[in-house]
Amino acid sequence: MKRFQGAMREQGMLMPYDLSEWLPEPHLARFVVEITDKLDFTAVYRQYQGKGTAAYDPKLLLALLFYGYSTGVFGSRKIEAATYDSVAFRFIAGNQHPDHDTIAVFRKRFLNEIRGWIKEILLIGKELGLVKLGNIYIDGTKIQANTSRHKAMSFEYMKRLEVQLESEIEPRTYGAGACHGTG
Repeated sequence: MKRFQGAMREQGMLMPYDLSEWLPEPHLARFVVEITDKLDFTAVYRQYQGKGTAAYDPKLLLALLFYGYSTGVFGSRKIEAATYDSVAFRFIAGNQHPDHDTIAVFRKRFLNEIRGWIKEILLIGKELGLVKLGNIYIDGTKIQANTSRHKAMSFEYMKRLEVQLESEIEPRTYGAGACHGTG
């Protein structure tokens, strides 16, 4: 008789209690948290008044945004959802789940500072050999290009060219007694 081990969904804790055990050592999320903790947030901290409920640490919110941008998660709703679904996002958030409005307001309020911090993070990563700098495009901006109309091809022309190439590549059948390889 075959035996199977089933899922124990009622178990109190499925993941290790210590968040640092959730990810392997050389993980990008660890780098983001470590570097974000070293950035200067003094000017931003001064802008918080300390009234009402406790605000999320701007370092936590920046780390979520940067990790999201680095992994292709751009929207604040998707980042919020990832703090529930993704071990890396949960690690960065320290098991907290900032609301998408909180993330969006932080991004809008501190956009200039975020640009500077991201630049610092990328430069530090480049210095450590962890980051390769290049271009990342995250919006649908259309840019006029200087291309030759003669180099671009229409879909119809491409289809005709494909048929022509297939006919040239297709193996030829030779009649009986044909001499192969003698031109």
